Amino acid sequence: MKTRSHPHRIGIVSLGCAKNLVDTEVLMKQLDASQFKLILDPTDKDLLDTAIINTCGFILDAKQESIDTIFQFVQAKKNGQLKNLFVMGCLSQRYKEHLVKEIPEVDEYFGVNNLMQIVERVGGEFRSNLLGERYLTTPSHFAYLKIAEGCDRSCSFCSIPMIRGKHISKPIELVLQEAESLIRQGVKEINVISQDTTYYGLDLYKKRRLPELLSKLASLPGIEWLRLHYTYPDGFPEELLDVIMSQNTICKYIDIPLQHINSRILNSMKRGMDTAETHKLVNTIRTRVPGIAVRTTFIVGYPGETEKEFEELKDFVRSSRFERMGVFIYSHEEATLAYNLKDDIPASVKTSRANELMEIQEGISFEMNQNKINQILKVIIDRKEGEYFIGRTEIDSAEVDNEVLIRSGKNELFPGNFCDTRIISADQFDLYGKIPE
Repeated sequence: MKTRSHPHRIGIVSLGCAKNLVDTEVLMKQLDASQFKLILDPTDKDLLDTAIINTCGFILDAKQESIDTIFQFVQAKKNGQLKNLFVMGCLSQRYKEHLVKEIPEVDEYFGVNNLMQIVERVGGEFRSNLLGERYLTTPSHFAYLKIAEGCDRSCSFCSIPMIRGKHISKPIELVLQEAESLIRQGVKEINVISQDTTYYGLDLYKKRRLPELLSKLASLPGIEWLRLHYTYPDGFPEELLDVIMSQNTICKYIDIPLQHINSRILNSMKRGMDTAETHKLVNTIRTRVPGIAVRTTFIVGYPGETEKEFEELKDFVRSSRFERMGVFIYSHEEATLAYNLKDDIPASVKTSRANELMEIQEGISFEMNQNKINQILKVIIDRKEGEYFIGRTEIDSAEVDNEVLIRSGKNELFPGNFCDTRIISADQFDLYGKIPE
């Protein structure tokens, strides 16, 4: 590395999902090792030598956010506040040729697997000995652990396989090595992620090895909570439930995107399961792990979704009483299998259906939260806002689930602290508590 008269200032913007954030953190570790001054989430008013935007290209809203962000920094470059602008990630991977023509002010576009090229392009030195190391951007007590890249599924609505490629599992020893590195940095809660965590190992070991991997991770000294995300329902390895049940450090929480309940729509979505199989899986999960919190997501407004089929979905949500639930409005994505279908549900109807489904969930969540009043729950503290410490319970993942608000008083709490908290009141999505005296 050449000595600089002043640190090269690099602004990093990370958009999209937690999987994208991990990519950003890996890049930032490399840049930090080359002694660049890193500024996370800079504004378009910051004076920078270089800005790097890690984009999302999954659905329409995410693509628009990425494009808007690029234009903000294009304007900053025109205003003389920025010298170099680089764009990486999913949007760049998927639409590079189009972006080069439409936004030529960007100095260079990179895809999802160009880490070395980006580091070298900004004048840094790529260090292979840092693989598995990351510059954490989350609060120091929790982090995401990505165990695989890509996806072998062919869900009709999803563009991820064409962006990220085939599923590639990270070897068990490398996953454990990265987890140990996170623990050394003070991480107490690890969130296991990939596009399809239950597929883990099939490509590398010719069998599903997520249960084994999870068991090994749970045994690492220093982990307090281990949380599992993005489990695919088709081919779900039921022995995984025994691991969750047997390990105290594994949160009684599972994220499993079901997407719908109607057999015709599930078949069109290429989900590999029908109505009866979906009901059976949800029942199996709840039976094998009593008290587990099930988080799921659904898509409304899929091509051809009738009112009757939507009513079936509403009934499923009412009867299943999921602890956590999210709703996506169908996005008609180019080159996906569903793009060949007519996007025939008006936008207003899609929005209305999303609101209806979330209204049902709000009622369920409110009832469940009311039942927690007077219980003492283990809570991890994330931050302080005004007069409250903000934390989460075992069944709440950061940034997507419910929170616990604890009024600050005699007890001084800090991010990463675990504390027993008595719940004194609750609303639809938040609990309010106090530390028992």
